[in-house]
Amino acid sequence: MKYKQIITISLIMTVLFLSACSLTGSSDDNDVKIASMTTTESKIMANMLKLMIEHETDEKVELINNLGSSVVLHQAMINGDANISSTRYTGTDLTGALKEDPVKDPKKAMDNVQKIFQERYDQTFFDTYGFANTYAFMVTREMAEKYHLKKVSDLKDIAKDLQAGVDNSWVNRVGDGYKDFVKTYGFDFKDVYPMQIGLVYDAVEAGKMDVILGYTTDGRIASYDLVVLEDDRQFFPPYDASTLAVNELLEAKPKVKEAIEKLIGKISTEQMQKLNYEADNNLVEPAIVAEKFLEEHNYFEDEEGGKKDD
Repeated sequence: MKYKQIITISLIMTVLFLSACSLTGSSDDNDVKIASMTTTESKIMANMLKLMIEHETDEKVELINNLGSSVVLHQAMINGDANISSTRYTGTDLTGALKEDPVKDPKKAMDNVQKIFQERYDQTFFDTYGFANTYAFMVTREMAEKYHLKKVSDLKDIAKDLQAGVDNSWVNRVGDGYKDFVKTYGFDFKDVYPMQIGLVYDAVEAGKMDVILGYTTDGRIASYDLVVLEDDRQFFPPYDASTLAVNELLEAKPKVKEAIEKLIGKISTEQMQKLNYEADNNLVEPAIVAEKFLEEHNYFEDEEGGKKDD
């Protein structure tokens, strides 16, 4: 198996941008600065947080968009270039930013990341928005029907001939990355191409890749009529999505914390996929998607923030 690293301009620009932010130091430490990744989902949630905070407070919110990976997003928070992350995922942060072992139980994973972020970084990992954006292998419907593919194990007999496109941040992760995937499922792909997550869907749709590793809430699953293969060996840990914020900001601006909490438990996995589809398939700007959703729910004025009942 050969790794074929695709180095993107956006990653280089992100590093330069964050370096510039650190050097200028032009904004107040308690200005509200929300960072998001390149994914549609991260942008939608950044705009939703911005709109909710501005609706509930007198704060003006700055958005820092298109950070290339969760690692870059984490570094932006540590450096003080941002004080809110729009989308952080339990499974990703456990093995990535926190360098802990993966945890398969969702509640334990959430408890762990909340405790460690508080103790190690003085940051609050909020309870989940209500959706989990789990990794999943996907193929085109044509390929699924041709080879009778329903679950990941079904790839075993043909994997040696397949080219796989995967997320940059996943391939070398310890515990739930590619090396451990091979151990769990017992097969290797012919070639693995790490790339920004947004590129994998176009790659498989264009026939450049045979199988991709994508996100279960991505709207392009429906747009490109992809088939999500069942993780029949339960390899991937939970990836519940939440806001992450530095405690210094939350303590200085308690109304900001209250605004964030109003979104806890309000968006299901199915709802998030629809929001992503609206942006990716219907080409509606993430800011408009976020605003429409909040307006439809009256900014949750009549509801308290908190977890949904099970």
